[in-house]
Amino acid sequence: MGNENLISLQHYESPAGTLLIGAFENRLCLCDWAERKSRESIDRRICRALHGRLVIRPCSTTEEAMRQLDAYFDGKRQAFSLPLWMIGSDFQRLVWERLREIGYGATCSYGELAKRLGRPTAVRAVAAANGANALSIFIPCHRVIGADGTLTGYAGGLEAKRFLLELEKRNK
Repeated sequence: MGNENLISLQHYESPAGTLLIGAFENRLCLCDWAERKSRESIDRRICRALHGRLVIRPCSTTEEAMRQLDAYFDGKRQAFSLPLWMIGSDFQRLVWERLREIGYGATCSYGELAKRLGRPTAVRAVAAANGANALSIFIPCHRVIGADGTLTGYAGGLEAKRFLLELEKRNK
């Protein structure tokens, strides 16, 4: 154990499904769907980058994240104010920064997002980075849709994605 860091983890029961909320050094590093396909690889990536392990225990950052999520799901919050650990490659972090620029209640396609990055042919890479996002809702990957307006892949499932988009549309 010795040099291992503890990453605080809590479960959050949202109206769209169970989220895992994780924090390290007063920054949110995880807000992700408990039942996603790549759950283990996401957790490994975070633990490896932070030289730590996930431990179920509350901390002020996870508690604040849950308060902000409560307000979001109640239609009373449109933006989040917690510092984030965006753990991924340079390209992934660039995609995630662009995702944060998609306004509440708005959507954009993977192709549009690739163009915003100045990489119009990188649609698949943008989609893969979107799928690797470990900070769902805080980094709003649910706002990215297919070019034809259809809902496409989402770590929390298409029903959760539909729920989040309808919630935002209703409270915009």
